[in-house]
Amino acid sequence: MTLEEAPQLEEAGSAGTQGAGAALEELLLSAKKQDNLTVGVYESAKVMNVDPDSVAFCVLATDEEYECDIALQIHFTLIQAFCFDNDINIVRVNDTQRLAELVGSDEAGEPKDTHCILVTNPSADAWKDPSLEKLSLFCEESRNVYEWVPAITLPER
Repeated sequence: MTLEEAPQLEEAGSAGTQGAGAALEELLLSAKKQDNLTVGVYESAKVMNVDPDSVAFCVLATDEEYECDIALQIHFTLIQAFCFDNDINIVRVNDTQRLAELVGSDEAGEPKDTHCILVTNPSADAWKDPSLEKLSLFCEESRNVYEWVPAITLPER
């Protein structure tokens, strides 16, 4: 690679990340309509333990407030290891508030714990989503350049 090619590569990566952000937003909204979302670290751990084959995609999210939370980082490490062992695509997002807007609030009106969100698929052929395919390709391309848990930026409203 020459120095002239480096900015083009950087721009392509940025465009890919923006496209992945839009695809993630579409996927979360579609999965929410289909009732295929599990939101929360503990809720996600339960699903992964009981039915790991139902997990199609994993989103880990943090923000500046929780960046130094050791317990959360340990949970993230365990979830990442589980996802790697079970061939589940995984991404990071640095905007928990935006994710909370997408997935909604709990029964009491409080924002949900969006530090971990799973997109589940009850049966292998029941639910196909083009956004999931785009994100799977994005994750595969990221792994090809040794970025094991790619960061995605969600589009702003």
